[in-house]
Amino acid sequence: MKKLLKPLFILIFVSATQISFGQEQKAEFDKNFSHVVYFWLKNPDNAEDRQAFETSLQKFLDNSQYANTKFIGVPAETPREVVDNSYTYSLILTFPSKEIQNKYQEEPAHLTFIEESSDLWERVQVYDSVGLK
Repeated sequence: MKKLLKPLFILIFVSATQISFGQEQKAEFDKNFSHVVYFWLKNPDNAEDRQAFETSLQKFLDNSQYANTKFIGVPAETPREVVDNSYTYSLILTFPSKEIQNKYQEEPAHLTFIEESSDLWERVQVYDSVGLK
C-alpha cells in the first residue's frame, strides 16, 4: 500500500504544480466575429521600428477590454502561389459580436496604439468576418 501511495502523491503533486504554475489558459477562438489585420511596416528590416511596433501592439492587447482571441504573427514564409508573405505583421482578434467589435474600435487602448504606431506602417489591410451560424 505504501508503495502505491508515493507514486500517487507524486502524480497529484506534479499535476497540481502544472495547473498552478505551468500552463497559461488559452483563449478559445470566438467564432462570432473575427478581425484580421495585416501591417506592412515602412522599414521592416529596422530592428528599432519592429521593437517599437511590437511593444505598442502588446501594450494595446494587454489593455484591450473587448478582444477575446489575441494573436500576433509574422509571415510563415510558406512558398505557395496563393500565399501572400509580403506583410510584416498580422493580428487576429475575435469578438463575441459586431457591436462589441465596434466598441473596440473606439477604446482608448486601440486609439493609443494607432497614435503611437501609425507612423511606422505604410499599409494596413483589414478583413472582418462574421461566423456562419
